[in-house]
Amino acid sequence: MTDKREWEGPVGRSWAEEWRRTDRSFAELTPRLLEAIAALPGGDVVDIGCGAGQLSLAVADARPDARMLGIDVSADLVAAATIRAQGRRNCAFALADAATWEPDRGAPDLYISRHGVMFFDDPVAAFVHLAGVAQRGANLCFSCFRSPRENPWASGIAALLPAGGAPPDPHAPGPFAFADPRRVAEILESSGWRDVAFAPHDIRYIAGQGPDPVAEALALFARIGPAARAMRELPEDERPAFQARLAEFVAEHRRGDTVAFGAGVWIATAVKA
Repeated sequence: MTDKREWEGPVGRSWAEEWRRTDRSFAELTPRLLEAIAALPGGDVVDIGCGAGQLSLAVADARPDARMLGIDVSADLVAAATIRAQGRRNCAFALADAATWEPDRGAPDLYISRHGVMFFDDPVAAFVHLAGVAQRGANLCFSCFRSPRENPWASGIAALLPAGGAPPDPHAPGPFAFADPRRVAEILESSGWRDVAFAPHDIRYIAGQGPDPVAEALALFARIGPAARAMRELPEDERPAFQARLAEFVAEHRRGDTVAFGAGVWIATAVKA
């Protein structure tokens, strides 16, 4: 589980400091998400859970006459995105929780998100609110991970951990909370959205690249995602063995100057009812 408090604190800080690596990890997803967004109208665009701003900046550049606003609960990520947006008049970032955010410049007609919608404590309430402050017929387009089984970077890391403990709640806020499209469709349809559709995409999750991609991947996993959480939560005497297993796992996925893992994602769309 990764909740709002973690994004407001250490998780958001790590993502802000590692935005170059996290942008690279989504290098094969972002163009596909941008293609889906490009098919939708919208001049008042809001990026939910904008992170360090890569998606917002790309949409702002593609729609110079649109107003682009990225919102995130992490002050560190908003600060990083704001620095990256310097010189752009049509793109701004704000510290806000999308579940309670109120527009101060007119109602949005397009919501977008790259993996930023899976962390709501109450997703139905959040999407009810987002529909309520949007224009009639507003569009929604977001990406999210499919199941851990279809994302071996995550399931593989989980397999390296010591056995024990209760299985995690698959619907708890976190990277795989929206893996089940039937559940997500029910959430959206019960909260004021219609024409819900999901397109599956298989991509590479690029963990490391360059002269020493294994070291790059290990540096990413030390700060971001389930490996970073494990290293924080494991007893100190168990960490070296886990780190050794992780290094071997990462090295097995090196091909030339790249460490990459298969990843399964959804790109979902919906329209305000």
